[in-house]
Amino acid sequence: MDTAVLVSIVAAASGVIVTAVSYYLTKKKEREADWRKYKFEKYKEFLVSMSGNLARYSTPDSRRRFYTACNALHLIGSKGVLLALHSLIAVAGDPSLSNDAHDALLSKLIWEIRQDVGIPGTPDASEFSARLWSAGQKSTRLQGTQFKNIVR
Repeated sequence: MDTAVLVSIVAAASGVIVTAVSYYLTKKKEREADWRKYKFEKYKEFLVSMSGNLARYSTPDSRRRFYTACNALHLIGSKGVLLALHSLIAVAGDPSLSNDAHDALLSKLIWEIRQDVGIPGTPDASEFSARLWSAGQKSTRLQGTQFKNIVR
């Protein structure tokens, strides 16, 4: 076979291969970005529903929204998110739980969510803290029996 023909075949084949690989990698990155965006929206919905369940503002509709959001996390949440969620829910209605202990569990959950979504600039878990805020209070914790038996 002529060298020029061989070079042309190799060049054409490599052009097709490079294009195919580039297309595949681009689509893979797009799917990952779409998945991260979807997870972010579900996590955001969960945190908004959690805010609606602060003791003063809790209604049957807000509890239902919270339960739905918790259950949806089981479809998308990483193992770390689910473990942190279960730990928080297991003790959320306990009146003997201190605000600091509650905030530590909540911080762990939100840190795991940030890790799962890949939010840049997330500090180490030991340096991260989060609190729930409501009108007229610096921070508060989830209260009430509505948080019992969600994941059992």
